[in-house]
Amino acid sequence: MLRIITDSASDLPKEYITAHQLHVIPTPVVIDETDYFDGKTIQTKDFYNILDDTKRDIRTYHINPAMFEEAFLPYAQAGDSVIYICFSTGIAGTFNAANIAKANVLEQYPDFDLTIIDSKSASIGFGLLVSKLVTMLENGAPKETIIEAADYFISHIHHVFTVHTLAYLIKGGRLSKFKGTIAETLDMKPILIVDKDGSLQVLKTVRGRKKSLKALIDYAKSNGYELSSQTVAFCHGEDENALQFLLALADEELKPKDKLISTVGCAIGAHTGRGIVGVCFLDASEEKYKEFLS
Repeated sequence: MLRIITDSASDLPKEYITAHQLHVIPTPVVIDETDYFDGKTIQTKDFYNILDDTKRDIRTYHINPAMFEEAFLPYAQAGDSVIYICFSTGIAGTFNAANIAKANVLEQYPDFDLTIIDSKSASIGFGLLVSKLVTMLENGAPKETIIEAADYFISHIHHVFTVHTLAYLIKGGRLSKFKGTIAETLDMKPILIVDKDGSLQVLKTVRGRKKSLKALIDYAKSNGYELSSQTVAFCHGEDENALQFLLALADEELKPKDKLISTVGCAIGAHTGRGIVGVCFLDASEEKYKEFLS
């Protein structure tokens, strides 16, 4: 049997995961020297409440080879064929760890058919990719077509985000303390994108929260392909007010056919803080795979 599995950096909603019986490998997060697992032993609301306390020591690390072996072995033992779609190599070392685990499992089960795909994506952009491939699988697409479609969607998915505070980007070294402190004083908000290599980049900065949210919609309008005919994905880091403001703008200006909405989990949230908000979409047509996406 062909299976698709992914990891929790995809930030897919729990309702979606349950409805599609999707295996999601949890990302580890360390809080005060204790390991937790994203979506399994810690939930997003609890995580952000802890993250708000600046005295707590919080960090993440990528899923390691031993964790991947534990996840892969049941499929190898069952004789299943698996596509694992992983968190971007431009942000974490997940892809390399998964391949180490694959090599170890193949020593025991040399016929195990496992394809590991670098999503070059993060959060709900990653989730949007996974959801399209799951739909294709459920509609009978063969493995080769799903892998081909993955490459196509990866090259055409856009991610654009903003954050409420720069403190976590400064703490993580993505922004210098000097520049970050000045920007915070001036209420400057970065507009962030995930580039084609899957790395996080600052596109520009704008002044004020509402302008930053409007900038996300403007970016989508400028770069999206017929947004009224596609599913547009939205995510937030436990900031319902910002999400609703963004959705209202999207309904007015983008008019998406459907929406995929999620909360940013530990893998990304630990490095951005509460208040990250993002929009993800395609810049090209899905017509080529319409047979398996309807």
